[in-house]
Amino acid sequence: MKYTSQLSLSVQLPDDETFQSFQSQENQPVVIQLQGFIDLLVKQEPHPTALYLFGIKGVGKSHLLHASCAYAEQLGLSSLNLSFSELAQLSTEMFDGLEQIDVICLDDIHLIAGNDDFERAVFDLFNRVTEQGKCLIISGDQNVGNLDIKLPDLLSRLSWGLTEQVKPIHDDEKILALQYRAEQRGLILANDSAKFLLTRLSREMSNLISALDELDKASIREQRKITIPFIKDIFPHIGS
Repeated sequence: MKYTSQLSLSVQLPDDETFQSFQSQENQPVVIQLQGFIDLLVKQEPHPTALYLFGIKGVGKSHLLHASCAYAEQLGLSSLNLSFSELAQLSTEMFDGLEQIDVICLDDIHLIAGNDDFERAVFDLFNRVTEQGKCLIISGDQNVGNLDIKLPDLLSRLSWGLTEQVKPIHDDEKILALQYRAEQRGLILANDSAKFLLTRLSREMSNLISALDELDKASIREQRKITIPFIKDIFPHIGS
């Protein structure tokens, strides 16, 4: 059961943000931990309430939360992903009843630091999720000890669960990830074209994927393969 009908913001999961498309060998232990965490819920075995992911911006935390929801859905569980980056569109009332959902993902918890109402709402949700035996997966940009969360009880709850650090993705892994995404769209992205995108555009995966989306649409529209000359035509600002 999904609760998307209750929400005023988009919670549609990206189709291609799965564990399979997360091309980072160094972070495979994180993927395995997330899958195992969700598997415990399916097996109805005792498990911690929460798993906390932390890492700097651009390492793929949001991707992993989306992937966790997709994995939960594959296993027949209900799931929901909320990002605090859309805080202006959120109300603390939105947390009412979420403890009925099997896997709840809360992205960028550091963005509610100092917001008394939201800190208290997440703490209360934490307690209700524990009572119901469900799962929380939460991401932030710092380890728990360095978060600026003011509510001691919430920090304590975050410390109770599992913790995993998401490490930066190497450039060669970003190329593999781009090529995987391209293949899923029926495109061929050669190494030289992928490297060109990586060196001429922002190295953040979210920006690279957005560029690939634009190239995909342009390729269909103009019936052209994705080559370096084609990339230059679509993104003339990146130069020669």
